[in-house]
Amino acid sequence: MSDARTPAQIEADIVRRREQLAEMLDEIGVRMHPKTVIGDAKARIASTVDQTAGRAYVAVNRTVSDVRAQFVKEDGAPRLERVLPVAVVAVGLVGLLAFSMKRRRA
Repeated sequence: MSDARTPAQIEADIVRRREQLAEMLDEIGVRMHPKTVIGDAKARIASTVDQTAGRAYVAVNRTVSDVRAQFVKEDGAPRLERVLPVAVVAVGLVGLLAFSMKRRRA
């Protein structure tokens, strides 16, 4: 058996390889074009922001749920033993703030 190729086969291989090389160069040109590079960077940044915002949302939601569980029973009724002290402290702080502002103006 002979592995010898005909000139037509060699020429066909050369044409095919030229076409493959041209496609690769076109693809590299598109990938390296400034608009493509900027678009890819924008997409990566948007993805990162979306992931970060999603993680932040989950963390905040978990924290709110944990705090809510401290002040509300599973049936939805308030836990008065925890709500009342917080309400008294909040009213006291607001009163001190109002008193302090009134005193500064006088």
